Amino acid sequence: MTQNSVIAAFDFDGTLTYRDTLLPFLIYVVGPYQMCRALLLEIPGFIGYLFGRVSRQDIKEGILKNTIAGMPKEQLMQKGAEFALQVLPQKLRPEGIKKLHWHQSQGHRCILISANLNAYLEFWAKQMGFQDLLCSKLQYDAQNKATGLLEGKNCRGREKTVRLLDLLGKRKKFTLYAYGDSPGDKELLQLADYPFYRKF
Repeated sequence: MTQNSVIAAFDFDGTLTYRDTLLPFLIYVVGPYQMCRALLLEIPGFIGYLFGRVSRQDIKEGILKNTIAGMPKEQLMQKGAEFALQVLPQKLRPEGIKKLHWHQSQGHRCILISANLNAYLEFWAKQMGFQDLLCSKLQYDAQNKATGLLEGKNCRGREKTVRLLDLLGKRKKFTLYAYGDSPGDKELLQLADYPFYRKF
């Protein structure tokens, strides 16, 4: 990376899309009945979260354990590619995609940074021309089956800036545009030279 490189970092859910895409993806993979069952089983976790005793990562992993745990990696990645091709196009914000294309036309290095899953974001990010993807990753066991846990931390809040700086190096080496829409993007936006919160 050259001195004074220009970086455009985009959050995904709510920024490039109209709303969250994790639940639609899980419904696509396991169906609405199993998804509803997983949410009902996670009610104690939601209550714990409201009282500060349970983290967002705990909630996410609880849902994943009750939906995709035990599924082969190959199957999940195939479902992810299908979801990216067949479902995500209807969920994209045109103004967000227009801004992505503008940065690409300027030769800026575009990075997708999201708390959502690599199972479908890997395919989508590559298809859309992002140079890098930083996101939450599914963990697999020795048999290449999903455990229902994440590999490392949920890519939200401070974790976004940690991963971005791990990728790019010292902050002074680049100019940063950042786009986000939620409190989970606060640290990323604070890091940016040009932060855009819920606007393009």
